[in-house]
Amino acid sequence: MSAKLSVIFYIILCLEIGIFLTVLPWWPQGMWGISDWGNNYFLLYAARKTGIQGLQAVVASGWVRGAVSGVGLLNLGIAFWEIFHFKQTVSALQNQTSRSTDNAARTSKTDHLSDNERRDDPSYNS
Repeated sequence: MSAKLSVIFYIILCLEIGIFLTVLPWWPQGMWGISDWGNNYFLLYAARKTGIQGLQAVVASGWVRGAVSGVGLLNLGIAFWEIFHFKQTVSALQNQTSRSTDNAARTSKTDHLSDNERRDDPSYNS
């Protein structure tokens, strides 16, 4: 059950990040209380503090907006891939979890052995 929830939350996270990064650089000024992409408070503050005055022009350029939108589209692609391969991802996550619990049980079983006995124990080295 936890594997299914983990995959579902991962899909939701990828969808949210993808939509946000795809749309935000091109959204008109004033929506959601956020100023224009290249003219926001945090960008101006960062440019002043670092002394890089050209930072605002670079971030406001179409190249950077396109790159950010590309990362957003990549996140959307990952989300849809995970949706289409949901069962495969859940089973892989469950198998990984069961293997790690098996290794933990095997390790705890041989914890009482000395170092020499551990080297000779075949279940510990496998």
